[in-house]
Amino acid sequence: MARMTPAEMAKQLGSGLLSFPVTHFHDDLSFDERAYRDNLSRLADYKVSGLFAAGGTGEFFSLTPAEIDRVLRACVEETRGRTPVIAPAGQGTALAIEMAKAAEAAGADGILLLPPYLVGSEQTGLAAHIEAVCKATNLGIIVYNRANAQLNEVTLAGLCERCPNLVGFKDGVGDVELMTRVYAGLGDRLTYIGGLPTAETFALPYLEMGVTTYSSAIFNFLPEWALSFYDSVRRRDRDAVYAELRDFVLPYIAIRNRKRGYAVSIVKAGMTAVGRGAGPVRPPLTDFDAGELAELKALIGSRR
Repeated sequence: MARMTPAEMAKQLGSGLLSFPVTHFHDDLSFDERAYRDNLSRLADYKVSGLFAAGGTGEFFSLTPAEIDRVLRACVEETRGRTPVIAPAGQGTALAIEMAKAAEAAGADGILLLPPYLVGSEQTGLAAHIEAVCKATNLGIIVYNRANAQLNEVTLAGLCERCPNLVGFKDGVGDVELMTRVYAGLGDRLTYIGGLPTAETFALPYLEMGVTTYSSAIFNFLPEWALSFYDSVRRRDRDAVYAELRDFVLPYIAIRNRKRGYAVSIVKAGMTAVGRGAGPVRPPLTDFDAGELAELKALIGSRR
């Protein structure tokens, strides 16, 4: 059973940095639960406001529903209430409902509703999908506005009226005008989360639009750096933020952008670089080669 109401969960998430832990695999690509638990116990000791189990960085798209449940339960058990645990739900509506119900049974504190599988749809169809998942659980729902699941401000406002447990909006689009319309219309009705790849890049301008938090993949392997950067953002210390963007984040992004799917692969490579290997990524993703890993290790070494 969740320890928080949807409103309490949303308020907690909006108060600090968030992270999406990687999912550890053995060399044969099976789930390495012991390594995953060890890592979660370590991460939960930091001052982080929420952990998203089996999310995008956790390779949700490559996990079976049974594996997602196993990963989620391990996360709930290892964090021991030290920080909210957010579970994933996605794919088609029926499967997303099943995942949401399983997450509630596993003791998650909330749900990140990822885009439905593959298909494009109209606003009415997206709204029906989201509403169905909201009504299937008592947990707070964060909708991930990304890819084929992009809501406009009118649709989102209607969902907020009909679904009290829709409490979060994670932006993975980067449409400044849309974010302005959403926040102008809904204000503090929702908690707003930055969800663009390498969210540190957008953190400072998004803060001015009411986006008080973001999900940091870098937190997996440089937690102290990630927390320090977040503090600089919240202080609106432009000099500190842009120094780190110039010297670390933008070179990191340049490595990430070399191949498709590297937004996840680079995080696991980062774990290897700091001596906390999390195993390979699952296909269709590909791992870093030795040269890329050495380059990333040198870059990370400048911030340790």
